[in-house]
Amino acid sequence: MADTPLVDLVIEDARWDEDALAALCERAARASLVHLGHDPRGFEIALLACDDARIAALNAEFRGKPAATNVLSWPTWDLSAEEDGEAPEPPETGTADAPEPLGDIALAYETCAREAIEQGKSLEAHLTHLVVHSTLHLLGFDHIRDKDAALMEKTETEILAQLGVADPYATGADMPL
Repeated sequence: MADTPLVDLVIEDARWDEDALAALCERAARASLVHLGHDPRGFEIALLACDDARIAALNAEFRGKPAATNVLSWPTWDLSAEEDGEAPEPPETGTADAPEPLGDIALAYETCAREAIEQGKSLEAHLTHLVVHSTLHLLGFDHIRDKDAALMEKTETEILAQLGVADPYATGADMPL
């Protein structure tokens, strides 16, 4: 019996390749959880694949910034570490039959595609990075304080390396899949 999908994907823009995006999101989110010692079968993530207009509306509503962005995330819990640079609190884990929701993620097609081109990366590599990044946000990681940002970046690059994606923070990084 196959594992229940970790990511519940909702496609709002027909330019997204549903099968490819579903596989990419599963792979990136599962790798993030496993890297941190969590069993992916105990969680679920909702992911909205939308366009720039939709993400701009969400950005305005939830962050007061009426502009498109590449990705947004909404964690279910505040797992943030109290001390700068400490690992976040672990989330409550559900079961395969009753997974705990980690939160929601939204990706904007136009912004993601444009950034991949501007950065000389494949769209798949860029999206993999964004899904890993967002999954870490759902798990309480953040990049507001300096030491927290360093921990998050280090964790991201370790996960991405396991997925065959080059360090997105390295100068001149090329991210082939």
